[in-house]
Amino acid sequence: MFSEIDWMALPKTISPAATVFLCVCVLKASLISLLSMLFSYWTDFVLVWEEPLSSQEEERKGLGLTHKKWRMAFLNKLRDSGLLQETVILLTAPWNVLCYYAEEITLRVPLQVNLNHTNWSARVLSRLSLPNPMSQDVPNPPLDFHTCQFRNNKLQRFLGSDNKEKFFKTTQRHQVLYEILARTPYGSVTRGEVGIDRLLSEQVFTAGYPLHEGGFNMPTPPVPLKSWDLREILYFYWATWSSWRHYQPLDHIREYFGEKIALYFAWLGFYTGWLLPASLVGTVVFLFGFWLMATDVPAKELCDSGNSFPMCSLCHICSDWNYSSICLTYKAGILFDNGGTVFFSVFMSLWAVTFLEYWKRTCLFLSHRWDCSEFQDIEERPRPEFTAMAPMTMKSPVTGAEEPYFPEKQRLNRTMTGCMVIILMVVVVLVFLMAIILYRSILTVFIYKSGGFLTGWAGRVASISSSVLNLIVILLLSRVYMSLAHILTRWEMHRTQSKYEDMFILKVFIFQFINFYSTPIYIAFFKGRFIGYPGNYQTLFGFRNEECGPGGCLIELAQELLVIMVGKQLINNTQEEVKEEGGEEERREDKQEEEQGDSPWEADYQLLVYEGLFSEYLEMVIQFGFITIFVAACPLAPLFALINNWVEIRLDAQKFVTEYRRPVAERAQDIGIWFPILQFISHIAVLTNAFLIAFTSSFLPRLYYGYTRDETLTGYINFTLATSPGNITATAASHTPCRYRSFRNADGDYLPEYFHLLAIQMAFVIVFEHVVFSIGLLIDLVVPDVPEEVELKMKREHYMAKQALAENQVYLEELPISSYSVGA
Repeated sequence: MFSEIDWMALPKTISPAATVFLCVCVLKASLISLLSMLFSYWTDFVLVWEEPLSSQEEERKGLGLTHKKWRMAFLNKLRDSGLLQETVILLTAPWNVLCYYAEEITLRVPLQVNLNHTNWSARVLSRLSLPNPMSQDVPNPPLDFHTCQFRNNKLQRFLGSDNKEKFFKTTQRHQVLYEILARTPYGSVTRGEVGIDRLLSEQVFTAGYPLHEGGFNMPTPPVPLKSWDLREILYFYWATWSSWRHYQPLDHIREYFGEKIALYFAWLGFYTGWLLPASLVGTVVFLFGFWLMATDVPAKELCDSGNSFPMCSLCHICSDWNYSSICLTYKAGILFDNGGTVFFSVFMSLWAVTFLEYWKRTCLFLSHRWDCSEFQDIEERPRPEFTAMAPMTMKSPVTGAEEPYFPEKQRLNRTMTGCMVIILMVVVVLVFLMAIILYRSILTVFIYKSGGFLTGWAGRVASISSSVLNLIVILLLSRVYMSLAHILTRWEMHRTQSKYEDMFILKVFIFQFINFYSTPIYIAFFKGRFIGYPGNYQTLFGFRNEECGPGGCLIELAQELLVIMVGKQLINNTQEEVKEEGGEEERREDKQEEEQGDSPWEADYQLLVYEGLFSEYLEMVIQFGFITIFVAACPLAPLFALINNWVEIRLDAQKFVTEYRRPVAERAQDIGIWFPILQFISHIAVLTNAFLIAFTSSFLPRLYYGYTRDETLTGYINFTLATSPGNITATAASHTPCRYRSFRNADGDYLPEYFHLLAIQMAFVIVFEHVVFSIGLLIDLVVPDVPEEVELKMKREHYMAKQALAENQVYLEELPISSYSVGA
């Protein structure tokens, strides 16, 4: 097959300006009949580099003899490490090399088939004798095994050891080969001239990636489902829109992409499933608000008040207005501010805690099922950028070898400088927040002065337009800070990739937390709190401080949340859908090229580079904050999140199956630093919801009035309104006092009711957070982190591994051979 390829034709299909060399790293299970089987290898890994057509172009691009020297040295070292190299194009990892590195990186291999796994929801529906609409028969389900660490001298005791070509899974072969590529030096080890990562960063190689297993389109002519490739199965049973209501084939995902990516989709699916009860309860609470709109006594009192409540102007040039004019707006506010809000806030606070507890159980179950529960990162290699830029070397206390080193004191100084930059960016966010506040005030005044048909809607128009403007500012600042965070984290010179990723994630999360949530926090807890009273208004740059709109701050908060959360989701999904449509066109072209005889590694080279799961996790974590921190203001937030995630799963699946180059499979025990971040958000959510109900919602004032005055709430509207001082009038032409929302007397001093209510509000916050945290702690104690079935399986697996790897051969011979077979 390879001998028929016209290698000099590659520039026409990949790069017209350069000759592209493909280094195809091939793994084979046996050395038997090597020469006769030369062209039947499994092609697993591809290395690509470009060479200019002329020496002048080579000099212009900065590619010289050094890169060629490194490249040839690297390929020679690969041959010396045990890889058989037929030409510069083909590399082969023989069976003994596979076994050596499998033991070196502690790969786990099967001892016995485990047939006891079923989905928990499927078990529940089965016991209730109900049909399961989420199930689907995905072909070729990967088997679940009892496993233990591979030992070459115990090979015959592992399941399937007689079939060396299929003994190691494809992803395990990728891991072995990548381990060889990552360890192989090409120059001075003390200068960090080691591994494929450094070569890729230095542009010695253009790309390095495993090959996809065939195409993803339906085979033509049709073949039995059992003959489908794994990529085809993932596309038709996971990445298509018709699969939206089915379980994700997580075992197939793990088999193809590795545990780290599979855990992301497991978490996303688990989170989406838990949004279903939250969205149902939120929708019921929202519909309950419609019933209250029709039966609420204060709402009827306000709508029937006529001219009984002349209100003070909302800005220095605005005219007076009657409270009854906001009848519809007041009723709309009841949809988001009612007694059900308190119940839903408690529900969502407990939901978040319970969700995280049960995810810990699910994560532990999956990590054990996927042989990662005892996985620990080996001594990580230094990052390529670190080795290239480290100013000195130092002997490693672990290996004793000279390694690149960066002084901890300098790193600490740089980290502190990075913190100052973060604080500066937070100040920039607050400056933009103040600018949007001023924009609202100026636009309101402008609309009033214009005297047009929007005069009566000036506040609402200013509020909605400022929300949209705020969304645009948020997205722009996010892009700027993302680039800045990359620069800062690289500058801090973190030695390992995991430390680099953790610090980068932490920086971005802190900024995005302030960026996305600063405006909602301002509306919820600060807007309308420092306005003064008629005749003694407080100002900001000459403008009166903002008051809450006629319907109250809670309805404005709900509007802001919907614009930011839903708007962001629509923009992101639209961008991904546009990319998907563009990718569909490219895939049609690629299919035509494949039909014309182009090689699979050429087709994969055209795909997008996989850049990790950071952006996917960040989007979901920000969404989690919206549906928990401010859920008291918007019961429909979980419903919108649920709809978005149904779409997000399919879009992400399509990207991984059809648009990205296949990533090297990575092992992982959990979702990493994202879980502590989710826990932090869930704790913040309890406090914010407590303060939101106590100080922003009308729940406690209504409860206080009903308990101290009239339980039917008759007269509540008048109770919440104060009268302006006698020498202050609504307008210059009128001498009648006006009303404003506050608990003050005719002199502008606070009434005793204000202090009574303040004490009740503070007491509510304390009781709310204590009750919720106590119940959350109780849930943590009641729900064990390790499921019982996992604990039993771990004991069984430990026992089997002890038997299989024991040195006492006489003792092992007492075990029946069938215990290591599929039929056991």
